[in-house]
Amino acid sequence: MAEELLKNEEAEQDELLEDDTQKGKFMTFQTGKEFFGISISYVNEIIAMQPIAAIPEVDDYVKGLINLRGKIIPVIDVRVRFKMEPCEYTDRTCIIVIDVKSTTVGLIVEKIAEVDTIADDSVVPPPTLGRKEHEHNKYVYGLARTEDGVKLLIDPEKLIKQDDIETAMEEVRKEEQS
Repeated sequence: MAEELLKNEEAEQDELLEDDTQKGKFMTFQTGKEFFGISISYVNEIIAMQPIAAIPEVDDYVKGLINLRGKIIPVIDVRVRFKMEPCEYTDRTCIIVIDVKSTTVGLIVEKIAEVDTIADDSVVPPPTLGRKEHEHNKYVYGLARTEDGVKLLIDPEKLIKQDDIETAMEEVRKEEQS
């Protein structure tokens, strides 16, 4: 019994340490002319583009499904989600694999920038002016001034519509059953 308690306590301490090392760290990427950041705590890995199986009857930003080491995951094109003109994928295009809302999802981005450490006090809320013309602003919870300029910090939970993920996951289940 005491051993179990010690193991649980050690696991909790490891989790706290991991949270501390990830605090303030953001994976930054470029879409269009703008740079965005997503908290590193959501990020599993970054992979190269791979073949995508289309899913019928989903929003245009949901590009389809990929097979990642035997696990089928839905992928979305961040550029299309932000209502920007689609562009051709290049050798710089990659997929950021994240966990959000208990689901693994791939985000197709044009170019990875770097992992940035951003202090809480350098993050300000986005302006409310002109929100309608900038669709991506509703996914942005903060603006961060860094050495390279301004990064728009996105909230992946707002970026991904739960019903789109559920539709994609239904397709995954169908795929796995066949």
